[in-house]
Amino acid sequence: MRIDLAAVVLVLSLLAGCGEPAPEQKGFAGLGNQAQAFTPVVPGRVFSFPADHGPHEGFRIEWWYVTANLKDGQGNEFGVQWTLFRSALSAAAPQPGWANQTLWLGHAAVTSAGVHHAAERYARGGTGQAGVRLAPFEAWIDEWRFAGQAGNAFNDLQLSAQDKSFSYRLHLTTDRPLVLQGDHGYSRKSEQGQASYYYSQPFFHADGTVQIDGQRYTVSGPAWLDREWSSQPLTADQTGWDWFSLHLDSGEQVMLYRMRQKDGAPYLTGTWIGADGQPQTLSAAQIVLIPKGTATVAGRSMPVRWSVAIPDKRLDLTLDALNPNAWMNLRIPYWEGPVRLSGSHGGQGYLEMTGY
Repeated sequence: MRIDLAAVVLVLSLLAGCGEPAPEQKGFAGLGNQAQAFTPVVPGRVFSFPADHGPHEGFRIEWWYVTANLKDGQGNEFGVQWTLFRSALSAAAPQPGWANQTLWLGHAAVTSAGVHHAAERYARGGTGQAGVRLAPFEAWIDEWRFAGQAGNAFNDLQLSAQDKSFSYRLHLTTDRPLVLQGDHGYSRKSEQGQASYYYSQPFFHADGTVQIDGQRYTVSGPAWLDREWSSQPLTADQTGWDWFSLHLDSGEQVMLYRMRQKDGAPYLTGTWIGADGQPQTLSAAQIVLIPKGTATVAGRSMPVRWSVAIPDKRLDLTLDALNPNAWMNLRIPYWEGPVRLSGSHGGQGYLEMTGY
């Protein structure tokens, strides 16, 4: 589960221009609001590529989300985030021009041990300012781009974004298959049946440059793509989530998320991805995920050190934030940044925390 969908909900109220009061928000960012008019997420969907790299009309929310753990030649560590969200104001087919009922939101960020910069972009559908198209693949908002080279290939892409304090340009390549999360791409988010369609490409390798406050770095490292779409991914009493993507030095990849609730235990699940790309869904009983240390960030206490264990896989890790102050100080704020791994396995990863 990725995301600051709270920002999307706010943008809906700001840009819709309907002049009516916003509906009462249920659950984190209103994602527990009922969505009967939109297409439901049900088990058994057969994914189709390259079509599923593109937008899914009829669903209320979806995103294209990339994170990268990078190092330069001197061993300095960096994190990069690039995200494009599509939000539908209506379940009806999109209209041309400013009558279009689709809104787009972009987030980009860079993180080092001492600096974190984040930026956002907004766009209305139907104007050409933002969108996603296929053959070749391209997702964009303003000058920010995530784009393929030619044809339908999704294994050779360029990623770029820039703002006043940072920029990056990365080349992402892979020879591994896409990974369907959950039950063949059906990813449950609660015991009540809320879910998304969810696939990842956790095996990207990134090469390129990152510029922070006028200093340019040549970098490389692993990158992770997440693709999700849904219409009501949360329940009304889910308050936020903690999401982890881990690149292990052994070649395996791990995705974990903890959906926090107002009352009761969090909903916990994940995926163990073998070095060959084969996924195995992890149940809550197989995962030990405990916050171990906090930092005061933007006036609130954030768990920036975690204990992660999967006994069946002999995994026992401590995760520490590269920069505890990786606060996305945007319209709706949240925490997202790279983490260091120590313990049974080496590696690196990314952590997102919302709703604190």
